[in-house]
Amino acid sequence: MRHLIPYFLLLLLPLPVAAQLRVGYLSYQSVMQRMPEYAQAQEDLSRLKEQYDQEAARGEEEFQAKFTEFLQGQKDFPQNILLKRQAELQALMENGISFRQEAQRLLSEAEAQLLSAVTDKLNTAVQDVGASLGYALILNTDGNALPFVSPAAGEDVTYPVLQRLGLADPVAPEVNDNGETVGVAAGAGGSESETESSSVEPSSPAGESPVQELPSEAD
Repeated sequence: MRHLIPYFLLLLLPLPVAAQLRVGYLSYQSVMQRMPEYAQAQEDLSRLKEQYDQEAARGEEEFQAKFTEFLQGQKDFPQNILLKRQAELQALMENGISFRQEAQRLLSEAEAQLLSAVTDKLNTAVQDVGASLGYALILNTDGNALPFVSPAAGEDVTYPVLQRLGLADPVAPEVNDNGETVGVAAGAGGSESETESSSVEPSSPAGESPVQELPSEAD
């Protein structure tokens, strides 16, 4: 429900006021996937998961070896050794399950921590774009939260945000004969496959360029 709050706020405004507000939108996920910090975070997570998987596999191999040994000798074991071996197998099995659960919890925590820094950087870029270009709101279209946007009501800010992050060419994107933006990450669609055929074109006040260049963070 939290991502719907900006839409409710717009509905509460008088129509003349709402019509004058400059509203932008973009897909956070689409932009994050272009950030080198995101790629590094995914690489770190993959490496950590591989280490956990290897350790879990080692425990499972140990259990399997002891279980095979138990099956081969259970007929000859005295009662006290039989019970001891059964207890060892039970402990190994429980430890393996516990390790898997703990590893999953630690992976989730690591993912949240690594992606938090990426999200913070993207939030800063979005805020800078909003303040610099005079947007009242910039909405995140992830989760199909914004399936359609009229060009008269909202503007795709993917390009200026990428530009602010230092991930876009300083030359403004081209617009084809059909009014479609070419070569910019999708906003409402949120996927690169939709980039070249996005039907939503940023609108701008008369006399102004549709996209104002912003300095990148590297500057």
